Amino acid sequence: VKTYSSGMRARLAFAISMIVDFECFLIDEIVAVGDARFQHKCHVELFEKRSDRAMIFVSHDAAYIREHCTAAAVLLDGELH
Repeated sequence: VKTYSSGMRARLAFAISMIVDFECFLIDEIVAVGDARFQHKCHVELFEKRSDRAMIFVSHDAAYIREHCTAAAVLLDGELH
C-alpha cells in the first residue's frame, strides 16, 4: 500500500468502508476525487444502494451539498451556523 498513489489509497479506503454495513456514513469529499467512472461508482454505492442510511457530508462544494442533502450547517470561524 505504501507504493499506492493517493487516488488509489482513496479508492481502497472507500471500497473497504462499503463492506461494513453502517447505519450512518461520515463522508469527507471522497466522492469528489478520481475520474468520472469512480465518481459514478461512489454515487451508486452511496445514493442508490444505501439511500436508506444517514449520511453526514463534509465538503467545500456548496452545489454538491445542495444536490444531495436535505439539511446543512456551515462551520465558520469555529462556530456552527
